[in-house]
Amino acid sequence: MKILSPFGPKLGQIKIQSKIISLLNKEVDKIVESKLKIKNSDYSKKVVGQVYQEIQISKKFINKYLKKFITKQVSSYLKKSINIKPKKIVIKNLWVVRQFKNEYNPVHFHDGYVSAVGYLMVPKNLTKSKKNLKTNGTIDFINGTKTYLTNSIHNHIPKTGDMIIFPNNLMHTAYPFNVDGERRSFSFNIDLDIKTKKILNG
Repeated sequence: MKILSPFGPKLGQIKIQSKIISLLNKEVDKIVESKLKIKNSDYSKKVVGQVYQEIQISKKFINKYLKKFITKQVSSYLKKSINIKPKKIVIKNLWVVRQFKNEYNPVHFHDGYVSAVGYLMVPKNLTKSKKNLKTNGTIDFINGTKTYLTNSIHNHIPKTGDMIIFPNNLMHTAYPFNVDGERRSFSFNIDLDIKTKKILNG
């Protein structure tokens, strides 16, 4: 795991194993193919994305295929960034975002204590633009305001397999893009044991 410090809050950046990407994509495709499953898994009313589809992943699937990977990465992130080893890591929720041309996710933050975004599918030429500034389809993490010799925005250009872990209250936004194809990502929120939460709350 690579720890990034573009401003106050630290970000953890890793590469997701191809096996996990494949498992999640297959699960999403299976849900999408069933009208009943897509109805029962609809997560769009609980999040702010102005996107085509947001799909909640079941606890059964998470516990079987993702729990070990996620808890290991969150534990590593907390240890490397603030030297804390949590006693308990609870996955509160995990959902997949299917974003297509001209869709976006407005500036927002998450609940829990630790959150993450991971990328399962990214269109070719995602950042294609008439401008030199290549922000189309990218994600901005925003902290405070711009002041002398400090950054307030960290921009990340998604690639399949990227995952970024961050504090739940760190503001972020996903920009629209203007090419065909699906930008498929997942997010999750983490709760922690009481002792660790007290340390984080100061």
